[in-house]
Amino acid sequence: MAGRQRQRRRRAAGRVLLAALLLGLCWRAAAERLRYAIPEELGRGSLVGPLARDLGLSPADLPARRLRLSAEKQYFTVSGENGNLYVSERLDREEMCGEAASCSVSFEALVQNPLNVFHVEVAIQDVNDNAPRFLRESFQLEINELTSPGARFALGKAQDADVGSNSLQGYELEANGYFAVEVKESQDGSKFAELVLRRALDRERERSLQLVLTALDGGDPPRSGTAQLCINVTDANDNAPVFAQDRYRASLREDASPGSTVLNVSASDADTGTNACIRYGFRETPAKVLQKFAVDPEGGTITLQDALDFEDTRSYTLLVEARDGGGLVAHCEVEVEVLDVNDNAPEVTLTSVSSPVPENAPAGTVVALVKVRDRDSGENGEVSCKLSGEAPLSLVQSSGGSYKVVTASALDREQAAEHRVTVVARDRGRPALSSSTALVLEVSDVNDNAPVFEEAAYSAYVAENNAAGAPVLRVLARDADAGANGRVSYWLAGGSADAAAYVSVEARSGALYAQRSFDYEQCREFAVVVRAQDGGEPARSSTATVRVFVLDRNDNAPRVLWPASGAGPGAAAPASALEAFEVVPRSAEAGYLVAKVVAVDADAGRNAWLSYELVQAAEPALFRVGLHSGEVRTARAVSERDAAKQRLVAVVKDHGQPALSATATLHVVLAESLQEALPELSERAAGAESPAELQFYLVLALALLSALFLLSVALAVLARLRRAGPPAVLRCLGAQRFSVAGAAFPADFCEGTLPYSYNLCVAPGHAVAEAAWLPPPLPSLPVEELLGGEPSGKRSPSSSAGAGEPPADPDASQVCKPTLYRYFR
Repeated sequence: MAGRQRQRRRRAAGRVLLAALLLGLCWRAAAERLRYAIPEELGRGSLVGPLARDLGLSPADLPARRLRLSAEKQYFTVSGENGNLYVSERLDREEMCGEAASCSVSFEALVQNPLNVFHVEVAIQDVNDNAPRFLRESFQLEINELTSPGARFALGKAQDADVGSNSLQGYELEANGYFAVEVKESQDGSKFAELVLRRALDRERERSLQLVLTALDGGDPPRSGTAQLCINVTDANDNAPVFAQDRYRASLREDASPGSTVLNVSASDADTGTNACIRYGFRETPAKVLQKFAVDPEGGTITLQDALDFEDTRSYTLLVEARDGGGLVAHCEVEVEVLDVNDNAPEVTLTSVSSPVPENAPAGTVVALVKVRDRDSGENGEVSCKLSGEAPLSLVQSSGGSYKVVTASALDREQAAEHRVTVVARDRGRPALSSSTALVLEVSDVNDNAPVFEEAAYSAYVAENNAAGAPVLRVLARDADAGANGRVSYWLAGGSADAAAYVSVEARSGALYAQRSFDYEQCREFAVVVRAQDGGEPARSSTATVRVFVLDRNDNAPRVLWPASGAGPGAAAPASALEAFEVVPRSAEAGYLVAKVVAVDADAGRNAWLSYELVQAAEPALFRVGLHSGEVRTARAVSERDAAKQRLVAVVKDHGQPALSATATLHVVLAESLQEALPELSERAAGAESPAELQFYLVLALALLSALFLLSVALAVLARLRRAGPPAVLRCLGAQRFSVAGAAFPADFCEGTLPYSYNLCVAPGHAVAEAAWLPPPLPSLPVEELLGGEPSGKRSPSSSAGAGEPPADPDASQVCKPTLYRYFR
């Protein structure tokens, strides 16, 4: 029998599962909602439905879309391979939903790329897995034998956790000759049993009855529960207590404190004595109710023992009985309604957050999903949600208390790298309760900003003659992006012709360096274009112009254009060449313009400002030169005493630091006409060499005087040495140590700064023998004559020999002759 029942249950479960699968395939709800139905008590891993296929996803899309479930309690799981929905744990409908007529589990299915949410509802269908059960195993009844047939006695009701056809359907009583059972239905739909007396009792014949009461449900196969009825037949108590009302109603706020009075029930009995003493109590009542309420046995006052919770139980049904002293009982129902109080704040849950979000995400991009729930009911459970904080985000309501956080406008990471908002949920209770949760959304960078130079155009000033590699300028561009998108590099992108040959730029720092030395006279300014580019993909860039100005240095001396030089630098003018001259009449007055010195300077600015000054003139007071004009004028009137030929030297200086200069020579002839000046010019041409000859004779005379002085000193020294004998130094020197042509002193011994030099050669152990002058030759005198010895007529043959002839005897005392040479420059 038990095996047959199990087989029937499996068939019923199979039929329900097939129906659930068919519903899952065909029942696709609109507005992003899917519904499935499964029976309870399915095993772990049982198939619920093809979730991925119903969402329009193929198995190939599952890895990229990352299908997952979001629920407070994970009753189900989704396969990552085929996207089917499976049961993850045992589902007990009675435990999940209690006595509710319908039971379902709702959750969200989330997919990524793009982010979206689908609401899924799985209905849990009841299975007849619970048998009816009486709260008590036995019922004790005392019925007076005088009780008239038709009297009714409430027996209470059995409990069946199943619903629908599987719930309690009726009662059966064991066959007997006195009682029958009738099924009554209360206003809430529950069924309870009433015992009906069919025939009068006779205590003398039958003092007690033992009957079995059976409760049956409507399942297939049906389940049942039993209880024992113990009926004692008592003597007559002909008046039973009577309640003032058969049904009492009361309402109580869920925040009512324990000890609060719910209501008073009262019953009356027409009997007297002990038969009229009434005591109150609860009939068969669940333990959960007995924990909440208590009744005063004497007065019938029902009080609250424990705190109420509207979200747990919204109403209670109390069965109260009044029993008199004779054992007669009256019954009534007390319905206590629990009133909701706004004692639950809304619950805000972030089910999914897509962070970071690229800053180029379009408006309307879903960045987060929010679930809001309030356990209260009515207005207390109506929740409104909003975002608090300054951010380009908005909240869009979805179905089932869900919200989407979407971008309201374009994001800009450079203005805000992250956005912090608070999701605030507030109900409509009084007072209203609210709760919030923080949402932090990071914005990832996109290369949407080009580098920006601090200046659109730069100017640099570099003095010429700079060293190669000298720093010129540093440009700086800033990029508002981050990471590689904000890393800037520099290079040259054009400019003036050959500008790249002058400067280079360092890629990382933007520093410009000179490639070579600049020359102001060749290039005074040039421009280069520097490009700054970031490291983004694609890269962005911008340019700036750098204009380099070369500053002048005083590196060029003035150049005299007039009077022109007769030859180039370093060349000697021919003696017969006529130099440029100016003719000034002797009748010229002061201020007469003689000539103008013309000079130029390749430099610029102060380095090219020229000033003129007269530095040499035969008659300094006769001429003057303009400081800035270079005009040579007479400073006074020309007189007859002034020389006919005048030579003027003017110096031209610039204003650089240090100043550079050049000289100009001007020849002036004082004559009334050109014919009168020609003789002066002829004399000047004929005597062009007279200054040089004069210098030559002066040098020659000076050389002769010096030679005579030195010769006198030498003769005096020799004469003294002869009287005193050879010195120790000369005695230490042997003749054999030197060659015939050797000399004790260097061959050329020159000293002094005069424009001539002399050579002195002395043989060891001998005095000076002879002196010779070249040119012109002079007679050589022997040493003896010079020292006062023999007269010139007694000179040896060697004395009369020429100055250049060597002596006849190789051992002669003369080794070399002292000679004085003149050098003319």
